[in-house]
Amino acid sequence: MKVLLTGGTGFIGSHTYVELINEGFEPIIVDNYYNSSPLVLERLEKITGVKPIFYNINICNKDAFKQVFEENEIDCVIHFAGYKAVGESVQIPLAYYNNNLNSTLVLCELMQEYNVHNLVFSSSATVYGTNTTMPLTENLPTGCTNPYGWTKYMIEQILQDLCIANKDFSVALLRYFNPVGAHASGLIGESPKGIPNNLMPYITQVASGKLAKLRVFGNDYSTHDGTGKRDFIHVVDLARAHVAACKFLNKQKGCEVFNIGTGKGYTVLDLVQSFEKANGLSIPYEIVERRPGDIAECYADASKAKKLLHWEAKLDIVDMCKDAWNWQKNNPEGLVN
Repeated sequence: MKVLLTGGTGFIGSHTYVELINEGFEPIIVDNYYNSSPLVLERLEKITGVKPIFYNINICNKDAFKQVFEENEIDCVIHFAGYKAVGESVQIPLAYYNNNLNSTLVLCELMQEYNVHNLVFSSSATVYGTNTTMPLTENLPTGCTNPYGWTKYMIEQILQDLCIANKDFSVALLRYFNPVGAHASGLIGESPKGIPNNLMPYITQVASGKLAKLRVFGNDYSTHDGTGKRDFIHVVDLARAHVAACKFLNKQKGCEVFNIGTGKGYTVLDLVQSFEKANGLSIPYEIVERRPGDIAECYADASKAKKLLHWEAKLDIVDMCKDAWNWQKNNPEGLVN
C-alpha cells in the first residue's frame, strides 16, 4: 500500500514515515523544506534502512505536484503540509489562508483526477476554540481564535463537503492535542526555528542552556497548581494513529473525526517536574501574566479512536520527557543543513 505524505519531512510526518515502514507500507514524501531539513531524509534512512522516495515540491504548484501522481499508484494520502505557528498566523493571516487552503484544494483536485480517494488530514484540537466542557468530544461545537485554527476548521469543512459530493471518498480528520517527545533513537525530533512556541522544546532548550528559563503563563487557573492543563501525546503514538487511520479508511466511506490524545491532562508544572525527575535536571522558571485566549484546561476524550481505529496512546509522560531530552542533547541546534 503506497501512502503519500505531504510535509513528510516535518516533525510529525517524519515519525509517521518510520511507523508506516514498520507496518509494511510504502511511503512517498513530498516536501519543500519550508519548516524542515534535507538531513531528515538521511536520518529516516538510518532508522529504517530504506532510502525514502522523495519529491522536493511545493504542493501549491499543481503542475509540479501532478508528477507525483503520474509516477506512483497512490492508495492513501496523509496531509501534513501547512504553515503551523499560531502567533505568526495572527501577523500574516493572508499567507496562512493562501498556503493552507490552496495546498489542500490542489491536493484534492489531483486526488479526484487520479482516482485516489483515501485521505487522512492533520487537524488540530484548536478547532474546539474556547470550549470549557472537558474532556473534549468530537461532537462538541467548533470555532477558532486565530487564523491558523481557522484554516484547520475550513479544511475540515472542505473535506466534509467533498465526501458528500463524491461518495468514493474516505476521509479521517485527526484532531491532535499536544505532540511532544521524539524517536527513541534521538535521530529525529522537533526542531523549531527561533524561540519555540511549544512547551516541551522550550523546556529542553532551557535544560540545554540555550534559553535561560521557562516562562509560565499564569498560575491562577482552576487547576491543582494554578497552571494550564493540556493533553500531551508522544509523537510516536500520534504517528501510529495515522497508520491506524490508513487501515481504517480501506474499510469505510465518508468522513470521520477523531481526537488523538491520551485523555489525560498535565499542567505546565506537572510537565516541568516530570522532565526534571525523568532526566535528573533542574528547569528554572518564572511565572508571568496569562496569555490572551488561553483556557485553564484542554484534554481529549479519545474513546472513539480506540473503538473505531483500534488505537490508543501507549507511551507515558516519562517516555515523552526522556525522548525529548535525548533528542535535544544529541541535536543541540536541531538539524542544521
